[in-house]
Amino acid sequence: QYFKMAKDAPRQKKPDLVSRDYTIHLSKRTHKTTFKKKAPRAIKEIRKFATEAMGTKDVRIDSKLNKYIWSRGVRNIPNRVRVRLSRKRNEDEDAEEKLYTIAQLVEVTSFKGLQTENVEA
Repeated sequence: QYFKMAKDAPRQKKPDLVSRDYTIHLSKRTHKTTFKKKAPRAIKEIRKFATEAMGTKDVRIDSKLNKYIWSRGVRNIPNRVRVRLSRKRNEDEDAEEKLYTIAQLVEVTSFKGLQTENVEA
């Protein structure tokens, strides 16, 4: 008696164009980092987070988000940041990846009780 495997069932395709708001806890991700590398490390960690969350290697960081991270200098980065990650289609025909992610700053007064939210584009 054999069972049919689930792989024969039609798989639902993930929507490629999607936007979500995330809170990234930067102090957790840059803990024990040398002062002079804190802000650059924070930017790298945002890229890494976006890659894992959206599944695209190409992550672009908005200039406002970059300015916010660097606003207090190289070593005193904000503890948390609210980020809108949007998966978009690449316009270049010759790009190796069809999709890219853009990370934008979402300004909030408080991070208390915020959840990950889907945003209607």
